[in-house]
Amino acid sequence: MMRSLHPSLMQYWAKSVMKTDDRKIRPDENSFFLGIDTSNYKTSVSLLDHQGALFFQKSELLEVKKGECGLRQSTAYFNHGRRLPSFLKEGLDCMREKCPEGKIRAVALSFRPRNVEKSYMPVFLAGLEAGVNIGNALNIPVYGFSHQEGHIHSVISGTLNEHPAVEEPEKPFIFFHISGGTTEALLCSLDGIHYSAEIAGGTKDISLGQLLDRAGVQAGFPFPAGKYLDQLALAAPVTVKPSKVRIRDGWFNLSGQETQVRKMITPDDCSCVPGIFHMISELLAEEAFFLCNKYGITDLVIAGGVGASKYLRTNVPKELEGLTGMRKATTETIGPRIHWGSPELSGDNGSGIAGLGYNAWISGEPSHANMLLDFLNR
Repeated sequence: MMRSLHPSLMQYWAKSVMKTDDRKIRPDENSFFLGIDTSNYKTSVSLLDHQGALFFQKSELLEVKKGECGLRQSTAYFNHGRRLPSFLKEGLDCMREKCPEGKIRAVALSFRPRNVEKSYMPVFLAGLEAGVNIGNALNIPVYGFSHQEGHIHSVISGTLNEHPAVEEPEKPFIFFHISGGTTEALLCSLDGIHYSAEIAGGTKDISLGQLLDRAGVQAGFPFPAGKYLDQLALAAPVTVKPSKVRIRDGWFNLSGQETQVRKMITPDDCSCVPGIFHMISELLAEEAFFLCNKYGITDLVIAGGVGASKYLRTNVPKELEGLTGMRKATTETIGPRIHWGSPELSGDNGSGIAGLGYNAWISGEPSHANMLLDFLNR
């Protein structure tokens, strides 16, 4: 699949890069940049061209047996290892067909979940090993980023959209990472070639993705089940719903709502599904309103697999508009601007990682190969 990015990706990046390095490197038209992401849900490979445009993207869900809610780390790691050779070949064949003189200038990969010390998940070692081996074989730079940074960059860079979501990413913004394994609210900003991210709120127990997947699998849908429930939510009115989630200083629990939902939903009765999504819409709107006003921040970025929901994209802004209008009547408040990642790339993907690698390369960033080898050999 080939799609074009907006050229402002390079324009906005220059603001940050030029603060630390005046040696901007201009790649020639035969240059390509490889991105690899191996999460617990998908195997993803992407190629960007010399302008930072998305040239090739292949991202597929790992197979999960019917009735099960996900894979063990060891099984996911093994499945990535089987898939990556064919994914990489397909991308390279596409490059050679469209640009016979094309060369990979750098490899970027996700090697851990978050950009913090001791963040670790074995499943990412599959992409790390493949990326480092490719870099060594081709004698090109290898750059490592967190999986979460890839999600952030897919939205911030303007991937598959007409313009970057946040015009000045060096200024703080709120990022909601809502996916199968994560529900976090982060205070973020661009920091050199990385994104700094401080947790400001989120779930204290299960994630929104886990709530939806467990309910969906119980109802007989394949894992991950979010997209099937989303379709049900759009097609019916709210008749019954779990109790409202209480937020305390940006934090909340979802296990009580999960217990309620699993008592309601069966393969023959999914009438509670619209109510589940209504509850999530209220939760995200109230969380957004609270955090943006607490920190005095206007921009809210949302990504992750749950963020692809059509129901949430329609109803969270409505809930937020209602909150903002009601509370502005009594006090001075901030009405957050929501920026959604494209539905195609809200879930796990390699394009955000590839974009981070592209930006590292044009800024003259040294290879991370030695650091990544140290990480691999811990």
